[in-house]
Amino acid sequence: MTPEEAADTADPQVDDDSLHDNSLNYDSLDTDSQVALLRPVAESGARAFGIDPVSVDLVLHGFNSTFRVDGAGGVTVAVRVHTNSFSTPAHIHAHTAWMRDLARDTSIRLPVPLLTPEGESVTEVDGRLVTAATWLEGDDVDTLDRAQGRELGRIMARLHEHARGWTIPEGGSLTTYDDPLLGDENRLTRAYADRPEDRALIEWAFDRCSAAMTAAAEAEPAIVIHADLHGGNLKWHEGEMSVFDFDDCGLGVRAFDLAISTFYRRGGDAAVEEAVRQGYSEVLDLPELPDEVFEGMVASRQLLLANDLLRSSNTELREMAIEYLDRTVQRLQRWWDTGRFTL
Repeated sequence: MTPEEAADTADPQVDDDSLHDNSLNYDSLDTDSQVALLRPVAESGARAFGIDPVSVDLVLHGFNSTFRVDGAGGVTVAVRVHTNSFSTPAHIHAHTAWMRDLARDTSIRLPVPLLTPEGESVTEVDGRLVTAATWLEGDDVDTLDRAQGRELGRIMARLHEHARGWTIPEGGSLTTYDDPLLGDENRLTRAYADRPEDRALIEWAFDRCSAAMTAAAEAEPAIVIHADLHGGNLKWHEGEMSVFDFDDCGLGVRAFDLAISTFYRRGGDAAVEEAVRQGYSEVLDLPELPDEVFEGMVASRQLLLANDLLRSSNTELREMAIEYLDRTVQRLQRWWDTGRFTL
Protein backbone atom coordinates (compact mmCIF):
# COMPACT_ATOMS: atom_id res chain seq x y z
CA MET A 1 0.00 0.00 0.00
CA THR A 2 1.32 3.43 -0.94
CA PRO A 3 0.24 6.79 0.47
CA GLU A 4 -0.64 7.88 -3.06
CA GLU A 5 -3.22 5.18 -3.62
CA ALA A 6 -3.74 3.54 -0.23
CA ALA A 7 -6.08 0.58 -0.34
CA ASP A 8 -6.55 -2.44 1.89
CA THR A 9 -8.85 -4.86 0.11
CA ALA A 10 -8.64 -7.56 2.75
CA ASP A 11 -11.77 -8.25 4.78
CA PRO A 12 -10.42 -9.09 8.24
CA GLN A 13 -12.58 -11.10 10.61
CA VAL A 14 -11.90 -10.57 14.30
CA ASP A 15 -13.70 -11.11 17.55
CA ASP A 16 -15.88 -8.01 17.97
CA ASP A 17 -16.83 -8.64 21.60
CA SER A 18 -14.16 -6.41 23.11
CA LEU A 19 -14.18 -3.75 20.42
CA HIS A 20 -17.34 -1.81 21.12
CA ASP A 21 -16.24 -0.20 24.38
CA ASN A 22 -16.68 3.52 23.74
CA SER A 23 -13.64 4.22 25.89
CA LEU A 24 -11.36 2.73 23.22
CA ASN A 25 -9.31 5.22 21.21
CA TYR A 26 -10.07 4.42 17.58
CA ASP A 27 -6.80 5.90 16.33
CA SER A 28 -4.77 3.52 18.52
CA LEU A 29 -6.45 0.36 17.20
CA ASP A 30 -4.87 -1.84 14.55
CA THR A 31 -6.49 -2.17 11.13
CA ASP A 32 -8.48 -5.31 11.91
CA SER A 33 -9.93 -3.76 15.05
CA GLN A 34 -10.82 -0.52 13.29
CA VAL A 35 -12.64 -2.40 10.54
CA ALA A 36 -14.48 -4.52 13.09
CA LEU A 37 -15.78 -1.33 14.69
CA LEU A 38 -16.79 0.20 11.39
CA ARG A 39 -18.61 -2.79 9.90
CA PRO A 40 -21.73 -2.43 12.11
CA VAL A 41 -21.66 1.31 11.40
CA ALA A 42 -21.84 0.51 7.70
CA GLU A 43 -24.64 -1.99 8.31
CA SER A 44 -26.70 0.52 10.27
CA GLY A 45 -25.98 3.15 7.65
CA ALA A 46 -27.25 0.87 4.91
CA ARG A 47 -30.49 0.38 6.81
CA ALA A 48 -30.89 4.16 7.04
CA PHE A 49 -30.85 4.23 3.23
CA GLY A 50 -33.55 1.57 3.02
CA ILE A 51 -31.25 -1.42 2.45
CA ASP A 52 -31.80 -4.63 4.43
CA PRO A 53 -28.22 -5.99 4.64
CA VAL A 54 -27.52 -9.65 3.96
CA SER A 55 -23.72 -9.28 3.88
CA VAL A 56 -21.30 -6.44 4.62
CA ASP A 57 -17.80 -6.84 3.15
CA LEU A 58 -14.84 -4.48 3.30
CA VAL A 59 -13.73 -3.00 -0.01
CA LEU A 60 -11.19 -0.45 1.19
CA HIS A 61 -9.90 0.78 4.53
CA GLY A 62 -7.80 3.78 3.66
CA PHE A 63 -8.45 7.48 4.14
CA ASN A 64 -12.12 6.52 4.59
CA SER A 65 -13.69 3.06 4.67
CA THR A 66 -15.94 1.60 2.00
CA PHE A 67 -18.02 -1.56 2.28
CA ARG A 68 -19.94 -3.60 -0.25
CA VAL A 69 -23.40 -4.27 1.13
CA ASP A 70 -25.53 -6.95 -0.48
CA GLY A 71 -29.13 -6.47 0.51
CA ALA A 72 -32.34 -8.42 0.43
CA GLY A 73 -33.87 -8.63 -3.01
CA GLY A 74 -30.50 -8.77 -4.77
CA VAL A 75 -29.56 -5.11 -4.42
CA THR A 76 -25.87 -4.24 -4.00
CA VAL A 77 -24.62 -0.84 -2.84
CA ALA A 78 -21.38 0.81 -1.75
CA VAL A 79 -21.51 2.24 1.77
CA ARG A 80 -18.83 4.69 2.85
CA VAL A 81 -18.01 5.42 6.48
CA HIS A 82 -16.24 8.77 6.73
CA THR A 83 -13.33 8.41 9.15
CA ASN A 84 -10.79 11.04 8.05
CA SER A 85 -12.78 13.13 5.60
CA PHE A 86 -13.33 16.84 6.09
CA SER A 87 -16.76 16.44 4.52
CA THR A 88 -19.66 18.05 6.31
CA PRO A 89 -23.33 17.29 5.63
CA ALA A 90 -23.45 20.49 3.55
CA HIS A 91 -20.47 19.38 1.48
CA ILE A 92 -21.94 15.92 0.98
CA HIS A 93 -25.27 17.47 -0.02
CA ALA A 94 -23.46 19.50 -2.70
CA HIS A 95 -21.22 16.85 -4.21
CA THR A 96 -23.89 14.12 -4.23
CA ALA A 97 -26.27 16.56 -5.92
CA TRP A 98 -23.65 17.08 -8.64
CA MET A 99 -23.25 13.32 -9.01
CA ARG A 100 -26.99 12.82 -9.44
CA ASP A 101 -27.11 15.64 -11.99
CA LEU A 102 -24.16 14.14 -13.88
CA ALA A 103 -25.95 10.79 -13.99
CA ARG A 104 -29.06 12.51 -15.33
CA ASP A 105 -27.43 14.91 -17.80
CA THR A 106 -24.43 12.99 -19.18
CA SER A 107 -23.36 9.50 -20.22
CA ILE A 108 -20.47 9.47 -17.72
CA ARG A 109 -20.49 6.22 -15.76
CA LEU A 110 -20.50 6.92 -12.03
CA PRO A 111 -22.22 5.68 -8.86
CA VAL A 112 -25.56 7.33 -8.15
CA PRO A 113 -25.86 8.48 -4.52
CA LEU A 114 -28.80 7.10 -2.57
CA LEU A 115 -31.20 9.15 -0.48
CA THR A 116 -32.74 8.18 2.83
CA PRO A 117 -36.55 7.90 3.00
CA GLU A 118 -36.46 11.46 4.36
CA GLY A 119 -34.60 12.67 1.27
CA GLU A 120 -31.19 13.10 2.94
CA SER A 121 -27.93 12.24 1.20
CA VAL A 122 -26.06 11.44 4.44
CA THR A 123 -26.84 9.82 7.76
CA GLU A 124 -24.92 9.68 11.03
CA VAL A 125 -24.18 6.47 12.93
CA ASP A 126 -22.19 6.47 16.19
CA GLY A 127 -20.75 9.87 15.37
CA ARG A 128 -19.68 8.86 11.84
CA LEU A 129 -21.13 10.29 8.65
CA VAL A 130 -22.27 7.53 6.29
CA THR A 131 -23.19 7.72 2.61
CA ALA A 132 -24.38 5.12 0.13
CA ALA A 133 -24.42 4.80 -3.66
CA THR A 134 -25.18 2.31 -6.39
CA TRP A 135 -22.55 -0.36 -6.94
CA LEU A 136 -20.06 -0.05 -9.81
CA GLU A 137 -18.92 -3.23 -11.54
CA GLY A 138 -15.34 -3.65 -12.70
CA ASP A 139 -11.79 -3.58 -11.40
CA ASP A 140 -10.00 -0.47 -10.22
CA VAL A 141 -7.76 0.84 -12.99
CA ASP A 142 -4.77 1.59 -10.71
CA THR A 143 -2.10 1.91 -13.46
CA LEU A 144 -3.49 3.47 -16.63
CA ASP A 145 -2.42 2.48 -20.12
CA ARG A 146 -2.49 5.00 -22.97
CA ALA A 147 -6.02 4.21 -24.10
CA GLN A 148 -7.31 4.52 -20.54
CA GLY A 149 -5.37 7.76 -20.08
CA ARG A 150 -7.03 9.21 -23.16
CA GLU A 151 -10.44 8.16 -21.87
CA LEU A 152 -9.69 9.72 -18.48
CA GLY A 153 -8.88 12.98 -20.24
CA ARG A 154 -12.19 12.91 -22.09
CA ILE A 155 -14.13 12.18 -18.91
CA MET A 156 -12.35 14.96 -17.03
CA ALA A 157 -13.23 17.44 -19.75
CA ARG A 158 -16.85 16.30 -19.79
CA LEU A 159 -17.00 16.78 -16.01
CA HIS A 160 -15.69 20.31 -16.47
CA GLU A 161 -18.08 20.96 -19.33
CA HIS A 162 -21.02 20.03 -17.13
CA ALA A 163 -19.61 21.96 -14.16
CA ARG A 164 -19.53 25.21 -16.11
CA GLY A 165 -23.32 25.30 -16.09
CA TRP A 166 -23.89 23.81 -12.64
CA THR A 167 -24.61 25.66 -9.41
CA ILE A 168 -24.41 24.46 -5.82
CA PRO A 169 -27.90 23.63 -4.53
CA GLU A 170 -29.46 25.37 -1.57
CA GLY A 171 -28.11 23.91 1.67
CA GLY A 172 -24.87 22.77 0.04
CA SER A 173 -21.37 24.18 0.21
CA LEU A 174 -17.98 23.36 -1.29
CA THR A 175 -14.49 24.46 -0.27
CA THR A 176 -12.62 26.80 -2.59
CA TYR A 177 -9.26 25.24 -3.43
CA ASP A 178 -6.84 28.15 -3.43
CA ASP A 179 -3.96 26.87 -1.28
CA PRO A 180 -1.79 23.72 -1.36
CA LEU A 181 -3.39 22.12 1.71
CA LEU A 182 -6.94 22.88 0.57
CA GLY A 183 -7.75 24.66 3.82
CA ASP A 184 -6.20 22.12 6.19
CA GLU A 185 -3.81 22.94 9.04
CA ASN A 186 -0.11 22.89 8.14
CA ARG A 187 1.38 20.00 10.13
CA LEU A 188 4.06 19.31 7.55
CA THR A 189 6.38 22.24 8.23
CA ARG A 190 6.36 21.46 11.97
CA ALA A 191 7.32 17.85 11.23
CA TYR A 192 10.74 19.07 10.02
CA ALA A 193 11.41 21.23 13.10
CA ASP A 194 14.67 19.39 13.87
CA ARG A 195 15.78 19.25 10.20
CA PRO A 196 16.44 22.91 9.26
CA GLU A 197 17.66 22.29 5.70
CA ASP A 198 14.67 20.11 4.90
CA ARG A 199 12.33 22.58 6.59
CA ALA A 200 13.70 25.35 4.37
CA LEU A 201 12.98 23.22 1.30
CA ILE A 202 9.42 22.58 2.51
CA GLU A 203 8.86 26.30 3.09
CA TRP A 204 10.19 27.05 -0.40
CA ALA A 205 7.82 24.47 -1.87
CA PHE A 206 4.84 25.94 -0.02
CA ASP A 207 5.71 29.40 -1.36
CA ARG A 208 6.04 28.15 -4.94
CA CYS A 209 2.88 26.05 -4.80
CA SER A 210 0.86 28.85 -3.23
CA ALA A 211 2.03 31.30 -5.88
CA ALA A 212 1.12 28.81 -8.61
CA MET A 213 -2.39 28.32 -7.28
CA THR A 214 -2.89 32.07 -7.02
CA ALA A 215 -1.73 32.58 -10.60
CA ALA A 216 -3.98 29.78 -11.88
CA ALA A 217 -6.98 31.21 -10.04
CA GLU A 218 -6.43 34.53 -11.79
CA ALA A 219 -6.40 32.85 -15.21
CA GLU A 220 -9.95 31.49 -15.23
CA PRO A 221 -13.00 31.16 -12.97
CA ALA A 222 -13.39 28.32 -10.49
CA ILE A 223 -15.88 25.53 -11.14
CA VAL A 224 -16.70 22.38 -9.23
CA ILE A 225 -13.94 19.83 -9.84
CA HIS A 226 -13.46 16.20 -8.80
CA ALA A 227 -9.98 16.90 -7.39
CA ASP A 228 -8.95 13.24 -7.00
CA LEU A 229 -8.85 11.69 -10.48
CA HIS A 230 -6.32 8.87 -10.25
CA GLY A 231 -6.42 5.18 -11.09
CA GLY A 232 -7.67 4.17 -7.65
CA ASN A 233 -10.85 6.17 -8.26
CA LEU A 234 -11.52 4.73 -11.70
CA LYS A 235 -12.98 1.41 -12.78
CA TRP A 236 -12.70 -0.36 -16.12
CA HIS A 237 -15.48 -2.72 -17.12
CA GLU A 238 -16.23 -4.17 -20.54
CA GLY A 239 -14.10 -1.53 -22.24
CA GLU A 240 -15.66 1.44 -20.45
CA MET A 241 -14.34 3.66 -17.68
CA SER A 242 -16.26 4.70 -14.58
CA VAL A 243 -15.30 7.42 -12.12
CA PHE A 244 -16.12 7.41 -8.41
CA ASP A 245 -15.12 8.88 -5.04
CA PHE A 246 -16.32 12.46 -5.42
CA ASP A 247 -15.66 13.10 -1.72
CA ASP A 248 -12.87 15.62 -2.45
CA CYS A 249 -14.97 17.78 -4.77
CA GLY A 250 -14.39 21.48 -4.39
CA LEU A 251 -14.29 24.73 -6.28
CA GLY A 252 -11.12 25.14 -8.32
CA VAL A 253 -9.74 25.81 -11.77
CA ARG A 254 -9.70 23.15 -14.47
CA ALA A 255 -5.91 23.06 -14.48
CA PHE A 256 -5.87 21.95 -10.85
CA ASP A 257 -7.89 18.83 -11.68
CA LEU A 258 -5.47 18.12 -14.52
CA ALA A 259 -2.46 18.74 -12.25
CA ILE A 260 -3.73 16.36 -9.58
CA SER A 261 -4.18 13.60 -12.15
CA THR A 262 -0.75 14.39 -13.62
CA PHE A 263 0.90 13.93 -10.21
CA TYR A 264 0.03 10.22 -10.30
CA ARG A 265 1.39 9.84 -13.84
CA ARG A 266 4.83 11.27 -13.06
CA GLY A 267 6.15 7.93 -11.87
CA GLY A 268 5.25 5.98 -15.01
CA ASP A 269 4.96 6.15 -18.79
CA ALA A 270 5.15 9.78 -19.93
CA ALA A 271 3.01 8.84 -22.92
CA VAL A 272 0.06 8.23 -20.58
CA GLU A 273 0.30 11.78 -19.24
CA GLU A 274 0.24 13.05 -22.82
CA ALA A 275 -2.71 10.75 -23.62
CA VAL A 276 -4.72 12.33 -20.79
CA ARG A 277 -4.07 15.77 -22.26
CA GLN A 278 -4.92 14.57 -25.75
CA GLY A 279 -8.21 13.09 -24.58
CA TYR A 280 -9.07 16.29 -22.73
CA SER A 281 -8.38 18.42 -25.81
CA GLU A 282 -10.85 16.34 -27.84
CA VAL A 283 -13.64 17.79 -25.68
CA LEU A 284 -12.37 21.15 -24.39
CA ASP A 285 -9.37 23.37 -25.01
CA LEU A 286 -6.60 22.67 -22.52
CA PRO A 287 -6.00 25.32 -19.85
CA GLU A 288 -3.17 27.64 -20.87
CA LEU A 289 -0.67 28.22 -18.07
CA PRO A 290 3.10 28.72 -17.85
CA ASP A 291 4.97 25.49 -17.14
CA GLU A 292 6.19 26.71 -13.75
CA VAL A 293 2.62 27.40 -12.64
CA PHE A 294 1.40 23.96 -13.68
CA GLU A 295 4.40 22.25 -12.05
CA GLY A 296 3.66 24.11 -8.82
CA MET A 297 0.13 22.73 -8.81
CA VAL A 298 1.42 19.21 -9.53
CA ALA A 299 3.89 19.48 -6.64
CA SER A 300 1.19 20.76 -4.29
CA ARG A 301 -0.25 17.26 -4.25
CA GLN A 302 2.94 16.01 -2.59
CA LEU A 303 2.54 18.54 0.20
CA LEU A 304 -1.11 17.61 0.68
CA LEU A 305 -0.50 13.85 0.86
CA ALA A 306 2.38 14.18 3.31
CA ASN A 307 0.37 16.55 5.47
CA ASP A 308 -2.62 14.19 5.43
CA LEU A 309 -0.51 11.26 6.64
CA LEU A 310 0.36 13.20 9.76
CA ARG A 311 -3.28 13.34 10.84
CA SER A 312 -4.59 10.02 9.54
CA SER A 313 -6.42 7.71 11.94
CA ASN A 314 -5.46 4.73 9.75
CA THR A 315 -2.74 2.78 11.57
CA GLU A 316 -0.95 1.58 8.44
CA LEU A 317 -0.89 5.05 6.90
CA ARG A 318 0.50 6.60 10.08
CA GLU A 319 3.29 4.04 10.09
CA MET A 320 4.28 5.21 6.61
CA ALA A 321 4.61 8.83 7.67
CA ILE A 322 8.32 8.90 8.64
CA GLU A 323 9.49 7.21 5.44
CA TYR A 324 7.13 9.35 3.39
CA LEU A 325 8.52 12.55 4.87
CA ASP A 326 11.96 11.51 3.59
CA ARG A 327 10.49 10.69 0.18
CA THR A 328 8.77 14.08 0.11
CA VAL A 329 12.10 15.86 0.60
CA GLN A 330 13.71 13.81 -2.18
CA ARG A 331 10.94 14.65 -4.63
CA LEU A 332 10.88 18.33 -3.78
CA GLN A 333 14.67 18.50 -4.11
CA ARG A 334 14.41 17.10 -7.65
CA TRP A 335 11.81 19.75 -8.42
CA TRP A 336 14.17 22.43 -7.07
CA ASP A 337 17.03 21.03 -9.19
CA THR A 338 15.16 20.45 -12.46
CA GLY A 339 12.05 22.64 -12.46
CA ARG A 340 9.89 19.57 -13.06
CA PHE A 341 8.15 17.58 -10.33
CA THR A 342 8.57 13.79 -10.57
CA LEU A 343 7.86 10.83 -8.31
